[in-house]
Amino acid sequence: MVTVIGSGRSADAHAADVGRLIATLGHDLLTGGGRGVMEVASRAFFETSPRRGIVIGVVPGLVAGLDALEERIATNPGYDLPSGYPNEWVELAIYTHLPDSGTEGTLASSRNHINVLSADAIVALPGRAGTESEIWLATQYGVPIVAYGAHAPHGIHHAATLDGLREFLVRSLPSTANP
Repeated sequence: MVTVIGSGRSADAHAADVGRLIATLGHDLLTGGGRGVMEVASRAFFETSPRRGIVIGVVPGLVAGLDALEERIATNPGYDLPSGYPNEWVELAIYTHLPDSGTEGTLASSRNHINVLSADAIVALPGRAGTESEIWLATQYGVPIVAYGAHAPHGIHHAATLDGLREFLVRSLPSTANP
């Protein structure tokens, strides 16, 4: 599984190329399931033919009554999704009770831990505080991560070209799925 991280507000020019590349390598694509980089990479992956993997989105959510559920008190919980989640290209949505992101992206109540820990490798496109949180978590958990494109966050591998990104992913991913 390859996780793609980046801005949820705007799409980097490389997001579609990244989605298509992952599809051609035969792996699943995992994102946070929202807009921006997540949506563009998901759409490009989804529209690539042939492909063997699926688009997975780990979706943030708010549960009204979570305290009662934790205490095993009967309740009628409510579940709310942020606007734009999941994007229409997500084939498997994993709905969570984890609302935090951005500067709170390393908290236990952030789905960023799932996005990072589920990955065999991570591709980082430009983003904001949430992306930086995921980059930091990847370095802490020891998950292979590469920045692609014009940005090069300190402390992680950088691939300046699509060929360089392909080489990083082929080296980092389980060989059984590589064509």
